Amino acid sequence: MGAAMWDPQRSAAAGWRIVTPSLPGFDGQPLVADGTMSGYTRDLIDTLDRLRIERAVFGGLSLGGYVLFELLRQAPGKVAGLILADTRTSTDAPERLAARERSIARARSDGARAIADDMLPGILGPTTRAERPAVVAEVRRLIESQPAETIVAGLNAIMTRVDSAEVLPTIRVPTTIIVGDEDVITPPSDASFMHQRIQGSTLVSIPGAGHMANLEAPDVFNAAMQALLSRCAPPL
Repeated sequence: MGAAMWDPQRSAAAGWRIVTPSLPGFDGQPLVADGTMSGYTRDLIDTLDRLRIERAVFGGLSLGGYVLFELLRQAPGKVAGLILADTRTSTDAPERLAARERSIARARSDGARAIADDMLPGILGPTTRAERPAVVAEVRRLIESQPAETIVAGLNAIMTRVDSAEVLPTIRVPTTIIVGDEDVITPPSDASFMHQRIQGSTLVSIPGAGHMANLEAPDVFNAAMQALLSRCAPPL
């Protein structure tokens, strides 16, 4: 959805430098030839090096979480803390892979607007869809603002990701796991799985939020983020 999805969090980390990099293809950035989680992660590392950031507290939601698992493989020393939101370590089941293939075909034939139509009922919880029309409209805008080829590349990267369960016991930095209790894509059971395997982690379940918890319930999400930052090293 691009860096703008994190706008509600920008004012929630007083004293910290906030960087919201756009992955390749998003927000007008060029696509990379290697459209994989590994390729996305190398681009993120390049961005950190360009900005001269040696270590940081990272937050990722859904696809962003998959990138962070790969970052923990490639450059664990850069990670000073983690927020893993509405994400999971496991790969897609066959029926989910088939659904993603259909989404790729629809994006290619009908564009981002059609993908927004398909995605909104799944990524937003029923409470948000019933009671927060402004959030529904904003998430639609965020999806439709990205090129269809970017959406296709992201879906391909998600489909080819590897299982990351083995990464969890290696995490030794302050970690908060956040999940909307109405998330049907990466449900609370996935968050509990990660919490049980990351030593000292904190689990925050947000009532009335779905897969886009940071947008659906920004106040609760931001409070969890602030608590995590208070456990980390001073601002970089």
